[in-house]
Amino acid sequence: MCPSWPLSLVFLLEMASEGINCPSRCSCQYLEVNCTGQQLQQFPVDIPLDTRQLILAANNISYLPAVELSLLADLVYLDCGKNLLGDDLDFTFNGVAKLVYLDLSFNNLTQITLSTFCHLVSLVVLIISDNPNLVAIEKDAFANNTSLRHLDVSRTGLTFLDTSTVQDLPSLRLLGLSGNPWHCNCSFLDFIAWMMESDVHFPDADNITCYTPAGLRALRMPAAKAQLHFSCLSQLYRQDYVFLSLVGFCMFLAGTMAALLAGVCAVVYKARA
Repeated sequence: MCPSWPLSLVFLLEMASEGINCPSRCSCQYLEVNCTGQQLQQFPVDIPLDTRQLILAANNISYLPAVELSLLADLVYLDCGKNLLGDDLDFTFNGVAKLVYLDLSFNNLTQITLSTFCHLVSLVVLIISDNPNLVAIEKDAFANNTSLRHLDVSRTGLTFLDTSTVQDLPSLRLLGLSGNPWHCNCSFLDFIAWMMESDVHFPDADNITCYTPAGLRALRMPAAKAQLHFSCLSQLYRQDYVFLSLVGFCMFLAGTMAALLAGVCAVVYKARA
């Protein structure tokens, strides 16, 4: 039997082979590329195609090229926190379907659409916290992310989140919601009720509070639920009064016309008799 190479020598050879194509200003180990804090303006070139872990945190990258990213088909870990990424993320991650961990915190995201993460069927951890301009997440934005266990949308500009957006995630165990300017109106009552009944863990729950309306500001969700439950079920808004008035008028008009018609019929019947 042929003697095997010493494990230390094999490891060094693997590192050396990876180091040949290591991007400038980045450090490379076996299956890992780390470009943290290198003031990069663009997505680095010459990333080894078998890279599994790519760390681009704390740079000035404003765009992720979908084509170059799709070449990293085995990528499972991507950290793009503390960059300048904005609204052009739709279809960006289509070619990295094996991705398990994605960090997009501390960027300039403004919305999450149906096309942003739809191909990330293996995603387990998604961190999009600390995006102060993130104001909208479409209702079914995570519909294909059925493996998602950890979702963090803390400290964004979100004022509303549709209940089905998170309720339909079968694997979800942790959901970060703190530090957002939640608008606690009747439309948000279903979401608050789901929070109270769900088995999902909410870290920093004391800072999940209402921001508007002014009467509920700084109120934690359990207390907000009690107040909203009372006001939303007992209060009629102006449009409700208009609707009830129209219904009443229509019923009155229908009754009047029916009585008039019955009177005319009676007169005609007597005249013929």
